[in-house]
Amino acid sequence: MNNNSSARTASFMRLRQEGRTEEVVRRLIEVIDLGLFAEGEQLPSENELAMQFGVATVTLREALAYLRERRVIETRRGRNGGSFVCPAIELPEVHLRARLADMSALELRDLCDEHVAISGAAARLAAKRSSSEHHAKLQHYIDALGDATTRTERRRADARFHIEIAVAAQSVRLTHAEMSLQAEIGELMWIPEEGSITPEAAQSEHRAIAEAIMANDPNLAGALAEAHVTRGIKRLIDLRLDLLAEVA
Repeated sequence: MNNNSSARTASFMRLRQEGRTEEVVRRLIEVIDLGLFAEGEQLPSENELAMQFGVATVTLREALAYLRERRVIETRRGRNGGSFVCPAIELPEVHLRARLADMSALELRDLCDEHVAISGAAARLAAKRSSSEHHAKLQHYIDALGDATTRTERRRADARFHIEIAVAAQSVRLTHAEMSLQAEIGELMWIPEEGSITPEAAQSEHRAIAEAIMANDPNLAGALAEAHVTRGIKRLIDLRLDLLAEVA
C-alpha cells in the first residue's frame, strides 16, 4: 500500500472515541465493504492502523481478530505476511429485500432527510473547494460504474462517487457521514427490481452533478445531488411497499 493511499484512507477512519474495539470493527468493515481497501490488498501494519484510528494496539488487534473470525480479512505469516482483505461475498437478493421490508417508513424518511442534507452540503462545498485532482476522481468512479459487471461493483462505484464528493468538499465530518450512509443503505439501492435505477441512468445523474461541481456552480451541484438522493430513497420506499403487499 503506497503512502498516498494510506494517508487518504486514514482520513476516512479517525474515530470520535478512542479505545473501542466495536468502533474499529465497524469502521474497518465500512472501508472494506465500500472498496476503500480492495480485495487482496494488504492492510497497513498494526501500529500504523492503531495510529490512524487513534486507539491502543491491543484494541486494534482485538478488532482484527474479530474480522478474521468473520473472514473479512486473513492473516499470512512470513516475510511478506500481514493482514489481507478477503474476497467479498455478495449477499443474496432475498436478504436485501428482507432487510428493506423490515425498515419502517419513518426510518426511510429520516434516512432521506439526512442523506439529502449531507449530499447537498457536500456537493455545494465541492463546487467551491474542489481541485482538478478531485474532478479526476469523480470521473473515475463515473466510468467505473459503466464498467461494473456485478451488483457489488456497481454499488461500490456508486458509493465511492458520493464519498469522493464529500472528500472534494474537504470536510472530514461530511466524508464520515457519507460513508456511514453508504454502508447503511447503499447496497439496497442496487436491488434488481422493475423500476430500479440502471447503471446508465445513475451514470447520467452522476455526470450532471460532477459537471456542476467542475463548473463551480454550488447551487446547481447541491440541487442535483439532493434530487438524485431523493429519487433513490423514493424508489426504496416504493419497493418496500411492494414487498409488504406481496406478503399481505
